[in-house]
Amino acid sequence: MIVCFDIGGSAIKGAITHSPERIFPLPRRTTPLTDFRRFEEAMEAVLDEAGGLPDGIAISITGVIDPETRRIKCANIPCIDGRELAAELEAALHLPVKIANDADCFALAEAGIGAGRGHRIVFGAILGTGVGGGLVVDGRLINADGGFAGEWGHGPAVASEGGHPPIAIPAYPCGCGQSRCVDTVGGARGLERLHETIHGKTLSSQEIIAAWQDGDAAAARSIDVFVDLLSSPLALVINITGATIVPVGGGLSNSEALIAEIDRTVRARILRRFDRPLVVSGECRVEPGLIGAALLGFGGKAS
Repeated sequence: MIVCFDIGGSAIKGAITHSPERIFPLPRRTTPLTDFRRFEEAMEAVLDEAGGLPDGIAISITGVIDPETRRIKCANIPCIDGRELAAELEAALHLPVKIANDADCFALAEAGIGAGRGHRIVFGAILGTGVGGGLVVDGRLINADGGFAGEWGHGPAVASEGGHPPIAIPAYPCGCGQSRCVDTVGGARGLERLHETIHGKTLSSQEIIAAWQDGDAAAARSIDVFVDLLSSPLALVINITGATIVPVGGGLSNSEALIAEIDRTVRARILRRFDRPLVVSGECRVEPGLIGAALLGFGGKAS
């Protein structure tokens, strides 16, 4: 038995698992953000609810583990930022601990039991509040020991103009300290930012997508610019990795029409030609973080 966790800035979700296909969620808890001891106690409480003596703990978490220092970089949960989190939790909980980034766990889940089954190279793309990603090759995470591979949301990769006809795109500053990052235009907040820049009107990403599907011209213009700016960096990721499937997670993946538009544009910009969908909505719609953590705990390999 393994106890797996999916930990974000709002909630700690735990589950008992005997295999990646048999996951039994436990009640979620609020994530303590500023007190590390309370953070440990929340995890201890989940372990107490699980009962018995697990073989180990596997964690999907927001943030990235530096593969050299083993320290986590996590802006969303200040009390763990900069800590050697796995080592500290092992000392506190007296169990082996494996940790991976939440986007990596999403990619592992999709490669194992989702849209990536049967594919040798799977790139999992997150289009949520922002942009993230993870890479699985031959069933294993590239970031199995931590690392930054798959972080296509960061780096100055956004074009200075976009759309048909093109319009100038500001060099939006990114939270990582750079500008023109895909993260600034590619997630839900990016779509909203573009719409406000183009039309001077503030709408939620859900409202923009709904208006687009209803035939609204302003929303259609925003979607056109959004897809144009997003698709070239994603096409480059696919050319570099050789991915043959790109499952998408995060809130924007709920729009099948938007994912289909991104897929059509990306497939027109890559070297290899596919006569089937390449960019698709993820199939692990319920708790992909826990599924990925379970796979991580049971050897880190997608079946």
